[in-house]
Amino acid sequence: MKEPSNEFKQVRFVEVDSERAGQRLDNFLLAELKGAPRSLVYRLLRTGQVRVNKGRAKAAYRLLDGDTVRIPPISLSAPKAVSLPPKPQLAQLEARIIHEDARLMVINKPSGMAVHGGSGLSFGVIEALRALRPDIASLELVHRLDRETSGCLLVAKRRSMLRWLHGQIREDGMEKRYLGLLAGELPKKSLLVDAPLRKNSLKSGERIVRVDPEGKPSRTRFRRLRQFTDATLVEAQLYTGRTHQIRVHAAHLGLPLLGDGKYGDKQANAALRELGLKRLFLHAHALKFELPENAGWFEIEAPLDSDLQAVLERLR
Repeated sequence: MKEPSNEFKQVRFVEVDSERAGQRLDNFLLAELKGAPRSLVYRLLRTGQVRVNKGRAKAAYRLLDGDTVRIPPISLSAPKAVSLPPKPQLAQLEARIIHEDARLMVINKPSGMAVHGGSGLSFGVIEALRALRPDIASLELVHRLDRETSGCLLVAKRRSMLRWLHGQIREDGMEKRYLGLLAGELPKKSLLVDAPLRKNSLKSGERIVRVDPEGKPSRTRFRRLRQFTDATLVEAQLYTGRTHQIRVHAAHLGLPLLGDGKYGDKQANAALRELGLKRLFLHAHALKFELPENAGWFEIEAPLDSDLQAVLERLR
């Protein structure tokens, strides 16, 4: 039998430095145990084999400067060859970089591309970006977008910037605005949906989110931008960042997003397919947040994709 090529045979105690302070424990472990599947990392956490300062800690625990992490011995099989996107797809993603500086990057993410690999996907946006920028030591997603959603995706090029931006998100300092097309008419020019959301799993294993009094607080404001006969173009502003939040809150209003196969209206979706809508009409339109070191505010907008723009023209 071939010997594993990537082994961690001994218990290790790793002290967290200032550069990695603020990182989630699960992400820290994935970096330390390169090649380890996520399922293994979460099993180590669940069974208490990983300790922080001699005590159990959850995956979401954010490490502090000076914390000591106990990492148990594990043995891994030889890693599989990394599958990279084809060159045309890399070129397409390169063309969709709408901002880049020494500390951060903003991508106008295409619809249909996941933000990271896994669950049967060999690569996502972040793996493709690492292939495009192999010289950058740290390239990390600041937040996520659903696979079907296009628009502004923020990527940090330095750990210090990642910590700062995560702090902005935790303190509600990052403004996120989306463009969406609702089935039906929004009854007011501006409408705040304040409805707690809870994740559920169906028997099939599919993840679904529902409005639930026992869920996490969730707030979305919908602003009417343009009214059509049977649809409303809205700007949706997130005040919290729950999974599928805009999609579920829109459905909760009785005005689901058009093109939404999970929470949407089949009849309305079929009608819009006749006008060329073949995807979820949800686009991360704009980001705004404060930069560190009193460097002012950062604002950026991602233009609406041409296929969505064409649908609006046909509706008009």
